[in-house]
Amino acid sequence: MRSHLLNDATAEQYRRSVTEGVERVAAKLAATDRPFTGVTVDALSPRIDEIDLDKPLHDTAAVLDELEDVYLRDAVYFHHPRYLAHLNCPVVIPAVLGEAVLSAVNSSLDTWDQSAGGTLIERKLIDWTCARIGLGPAADGVFTSGGTQSNLQALLLAREEAKTDSFAKLRIFASEVSHFSVKKSAKLLGLGPDAVVSVPVDHDKRMQTVALARELERCAKDGLAPMAVVATGGTTDFGSIDPLPEIAGLCEQYGVWMHVDAAYGCGLLASLKYRDRIAGIERADSVTVDYHKSFFQPVSSSAVLVRDAATLRHATYHAEYLNPRRMVQERIPNQVDKSLQTTRRFDALKLWMTLRVMGADGIGELFDEVCDLAAEGWKLLAADPRYDVVVKPSLSTLVFRYIPAAVTDPAEIDRANLYARKALFASGDAVVAGTKVAGRHYLKFTLLNPETTTADIAAVLDLIAGHAEQYLGESLDRAS
Repeated sequence: MRSHLLNDATAEQYRRSVTEGVERVAAKLAATDRPFTGVTVDALSPRIDEIDLDKPLHDTAAVLDELEDVYLRDAVYFHHPRYLAHLNCPVVIPAVLGEAVLSAVNSSLDTWDQSAGGTLIERKLIDWTCARIGLGPAADGVFTSGGTQSNLQALLLAREEAKTDSFAKLRIFASEVSHFSVKKSAKLLGLGPDAVVSVPVDHDKRMQTVALARELERCAKDGLAPMAVVATGGTTDFGSIDPLPEIAGLCEQYGVWMHVDAAYGCGLLASLKYRDRIAGIERADSVTVDYHKSFFQPVSSSAVLVRDAATLRHATYHAEYLNPRRMVQERIPNQVDKSLQTTRRFDALKLWMTLRVMGADGIGELFDEVCDLAAEGWKLLAADPRYDVVVKPSLSTLVFRYIPAAVTDPAEIDRANLYARKALFASGDAVVAGTKVAGRHYLKFTLLNPETTTADIAAVLDLIAGHAEQYLGESLDRAS
């Protein structure tokens, strides 16, 4: 079995095996003509259930053949231009190359003696991102597994910096369309069920600063302790960006930690055209960025950044076997001192490779393309009498609802939209997401693929309308 260990003696076997795998995936990508096959859970489960993991195949080619049957054939392919659902981006080749390198070398980014140059590369990228945001000379941060972890760590720091003698008094303020991880983080941090105050949004799904000011004032009058305001730089459902300068002003006025969840909108940091849309982010105390959303990186690649590096001490613990305190005096850089994780992949290498091959402008051009595409998609929807579109996009998300001419019952329209999404997914022709607006079911395009065209959007809208009309026709037949 030692022949399977990657080392100097097996380097050639490694080259052959990885090349064979890459060739299979490349062939699959080249031949994929739709984002999904439409396979069902009931159809796929038996194929996986019948595999006996205690009986290995002992042959890479045979395993790849099996993988084709249980995964590659039916995977959801984000690179396809009619994958329009969630915040999943197609990935750039330099980042995939970085993934191959980091997996093979297998550095762990917790301590210097496990990563060496990897530590310095990650720190360089953190400094680069902090500079792009404008957080100032004392800024720092660390890579994380994703936006949820980044938000959790930011709120942990905010909790520890809050001036109160009781966690029960702490309050977090976030818009009613903020990410679910805000409430999840509050629970994980031991805060009460009322800890997160939901702030209303305006017509454009942006936090109402008048309402935020009112809630902050109420908090002070009630003897509670405002812990943090979470402003969103690109909401998951609408891509809306909260009014960051105004929120920053209120945070300064009330002495509250300002966190910006820019997991989605961080692509604007590289934008050549729309950087001003996230103005005010430089006034934040902490920021979440997800490179695996709008920097076209493979999952996972995220970071949490802070204005004051000293606040990261709240995540610092020392162990004699890992990062003893003496290492701080010896100026040995251990990233575990900043992270909620211990063992951690060298995910920063993917972004490093991307920047060194493409440059930040290359990333920004791609993100600008999908923002432009969303603007054109909004025009199509606004001009189409079959659809009601919710807000003009700030980023690359469109939320809309099929409205049949002959049906007025909102519940029946809900069912038609739900059916259309399900039928479209089952067909494999396209994948779209769904959400609720004012209690009603809507559909959603999250446009993160520069290869998607307005013709793709128009074609998918026709497919949705066709499925909805089929459902309504069958519904009328049943009723009669």
